[in-house]
Amino acid sequence: MHPYRSILFVPAHKPQWARKALTAGADCIVIDLEDSVPADLKEAARRTARETLRELRAAAPHLGLFVRPNALDTRMAGTDLEVVVGPELTGVFAPKIKDATDVLRWETLIDWFEARNGGSQLEMIVPVEMVDAITNCYEIAGASPRIGAMIGPTSEHADIARAVGYRQSREGSETLYLRSRILLACRQYGLHAITGLWEDLGDLEGLRQFCDYGLQLGFRGQIVIHPSHVEVVNDVYTPSDEEVTYHEELVATVDKAVAEGHGAVRFRGTHVDLAHAQKARDWLAHARLVRREV
Repeated sequence: MHPYRSILFVPAHKPQWARKALTAGADCIVIDLEDSVPADLKEAARRTARETLRELRAAAPHLGLFVRPNALDTRMAGTDLEVVVGPELTGVFAPKIKDATDVLRWETLIDWFEARNGGSQLEMIVPVEMVDAITNCYEIAGASPRIGAMIGPTSEHADIARAVGYRQSREGSETLYLRSRILLACRQYGLHAITGLWEDLGDLEGLRQFCDYGLQLGFRGQIVIHPSHVEVVNDVYTPSDEEVTYHEELVATVDKAVAEGHGAVRFRGTHVDLAHAQKARDWLAHARLVRREV
């Protein structure tokens, strides 16, 4: 999966919001058929979502385009996928997953409608919204090759807050354990690690601090619920020119030292060796993907 920095949700029945999301510069847009769509509008929202996907794909060939269907237990998921799966779609944001069996149920539906409607290699983003999912996150992460990303959960009012019962703080320390489990599951299975969710629409400085904390933990992108947040999130999760230069010079320094018969060397006042160089190479590979230099 491409390492999306910003994943912006828009309600399926409001296509004008999807256009604003595109203008805002989000790496990935999720057309939501689930919580943000009233029950009496869901049928029409499916058809609207299909047209919106076509419009967005024509405007942005490299944009990540996902749909969040209704949960499996609603018995609407198949109907949702029947309408929205097509060649424009990148993947499915699969809600309310509890265990690996749920992953396989989603995978079966995706297999069927991908073959029927002309989709190709659709990916899955798995949000961790349930206590069961936190407990089972490792088996979920390894349950299907379609899974490209998981979300380390944090939010003030959404499903995970209700399920766990915490009270969110500004720094988000109450979800550190929850997010850390998901982060490690992502690392074990090579998935893109995403975090979320900053709900105070007007507090952009708080958002920046929250993003920076997620980056420090090891996350590489974030769920976004308003276009005004995209610029901040993209900025925090984009490796800077200075950081790229630092890592390139570190690798070059260690390579030169090794060629001269040394296992370690001093670089900008610190001790570095082969382990530091390998970490820097991994970081640079990610940075080039994010900056679309490869």
